[in-house]
Amino acid sequence: MKPFYMFIILLLSLFSLVKSSYNNTNNEDHILVSKAFKSVSGFNSSTCSQTSNCSNTHITKIELPSKNLSGTISWSYLRNLSHLKVLDLSGNSLQGKVPTWLWSSSTILELNLSRNKFGGTIIIGSKNTSFSSSIQILNISHNRFTNWVQLSITFPNSIKSLDLSHNNLATTIPYDFQNLTKLQHLDLSSCNLKGTIKPISYINSLHYLDLSNNTLTGAFPSDFPPLETLKSFNISFNNFSFINHSSFFNSKVFKRFGKSAFIKAGNNFNISDENSKTPPLFPHPHVDKQLIHHHKHKAKRKRLIIVMCSASLSSLALLLLFTWVVCKRRKERLKRVKWEICKPVVPRAMNMNMNLEKSSGPFVFETEAGSTWTVELKEPSCAAVVMFEKPLMKLSFRDLIVATSHFGKESQLAEGRCAPVYRAVLSGDLDVAIKVLEFARDVDGDDCVAMFVDLSKLKHPNLLPLAGYCIAGKEKLVLYEFMANGDLGRWLHELPTGDTNVEDWSHDTWEIIQNSHVNERFPEKMGWVTRHRIAVGIARGLAYLHHAGSKPIIHGHLVTSNILLSHDFEPRIADFGLRIIPDSNCDTKADVYCFGVILMELLTGKVGTIEMVRKAVREGYGDRVLDERLQLGDDLISGMVESLRVAYLCTAESDEKRPTMQQVLGLLKDIH
Repeated sequence: MKPFYMFIILLLSLFSLVKSSYNNTNNEDHILVSKAFKSVSGFNSSTCSQTSNCSNTHITKIELPSKNLSGTISWSYLRNLSHLKVLDLSGNSLQGKVPTWLWSSSTILELNLSRNKFGGTIIIGSKNTSFSSSIQILNISHNRFTNWVQLSITFPNSIKSLDLSHNNLATTIPYDFQNLTKLQHLDLSSCNLKGTIKPISYINSLHYLDLSNNTLTGAFPSDFPPLETLKSFNISFNNFSFINHSSFFNSKVFKRFGKSAFIKAGNNFNISDENSKTPPLFPHPHVDKQLIHHHKHKAKRKRLIIVMCSASLSSLALLLLFTWVVCKRRKERLKRVKWEICKPVVPRAMNMNMNLEKSSGPFVFETEAGSTWTVELKEPSCAAVVMFEKPLMKLSFRDLIVATSHFGKESQLAEGRCAPVYRAVLSGDLDVAIKVLEFARDVDGDDCVAMFVDLSKLKHPNLLPLAGYCIAGKEKLVLYEFMANGDLGRWLHELPTGDTNVEDWSHDTWEIIQNSHVNERFPEKMGWVTRHRIAVGIARGLAYLHHAGSKPIIHGHLVTSNILLSHDFEPRIADFGLRIIPDSNCDTKADVYCFGVILMELLTGKVGTIEMVRKAVREGYGDRVLDERLQLGDDLISGMVESLRVAYLCTAESDEKRPTMQQVLGLLKDIH
């Protein structure tokens, strides 16, 4: 029996030794993880225990997605985790550089560092290291990596999914990509990549390929991997060349991907999508395992978001309603406030009849609404008026005050979008219109002068040239040649020809004028020939702005009040180019739309009839919406209806479907 007991004792001792070694190994891995995350805010050991295989002999997984972690990881400690297979740190705010050894780990199968603040260079292999990476799924998207090494040693041919999207790599695709023979998922979107796509063409195993939002080049589809095996594909927003257009558009491959995969993929793709302003997002397909580990609390977070959104809907609706009411009241108040300069407010000690040259500034002008604006000048004669065509003329702000009767109501012609417009007759019988640019009060004077000089160089029969300018303190005033027939809107709807007296405008409406035999007094309003000539002139001037220079000049607010008519009813486009800060929402196609609205107004004699006219053109009864006041004849109606069709094209909802102004001009000139 004694040998038996000795055997039992020996066996228990051996078991105790193995157990001790087991526990020591387990504790050692825990210690390494704790040291690695020592400087990381939001990390604790209990989190690791709940989300990782910490209860096993060795730690094989560290999964900490969206745990609100921030700080820098001490990577050297993780290198000693010899059995680590999965490392998921996605969706946090971790930062710093990723060590070279991590890219070439011989144990890690899945590495997900996406949506963090990691930066530096992606180094997958180098000349001085033996490359034996076992990584199959690599996701480092949405970080701050700025480069990758041009490799002399190949990528791991074991990798199946690679997502480098949304990093600023700013380089070309390494030729080592052709060695990724098992790659099924590749996302290089929004990486600022350039150069040829050729290295990827050799990868025949791909099921998912996203190269959108770069400046890559190459011939499509010859420089691409086989499209038949791809399940998801996107090359939009690049510089590829497209060959065999017709055959590809009719193929099953194109129908499978859809045109959204080719938006602005190159100069000759000619594929557009009205609703696509940025590359569309694609669901990440599955390879052997999921690319990104969806953490356990995803469903709970989704429910929480839904509850929060539902709870805040009523508050948001109330806030929007309140904002709308406030904006509407403010707009109505501003509408009621007429920007009219009355006589200057002079100190009581001064005689109101004193000569302006003897009075000292600043000059304060009171508006009709009770507010004031101030010209910070000691004397009005110190602000010179610069005339481009007559540079030797000696004029000053004082001359403008005198010529406009202190910018009085009797001199006001209109109240434009920028500010009111006044008429003044200067020395030498120079008849001008003066516009005060309220939006430019806080703009640097030198910037305004540069803009005025550039505008003065634009010469065209259908543009109202800038005659001069005056900078008086913060006020910027521009001078134009006075147009005897006023603006197109009032000529068409309100005033008799040449009438500029605003005192009696309230009763001088179109209906009253019509009852007073206006057809006989002003026959040019009644003729389609005159209105067609006006339309062609506007189109000619706008086409000059869009196409004559090295870059287009956008008007941004083409309305009838900005179309002036000369003595012979030749239209002149005004108020163009007066923008220090360009509006990103304005482009040439927006100008084309505005022209279409003006053309409809000329043809119908009414304002705000866009939808009605478009419906009439679509359904084939355009002749019914023509202005009844026009002298209609069978020989003219067809031309007017054809012009309505041009207006229909210009007002298309999609700016891609609108013609250019050169095309519009050609269409209108062909109508007799």
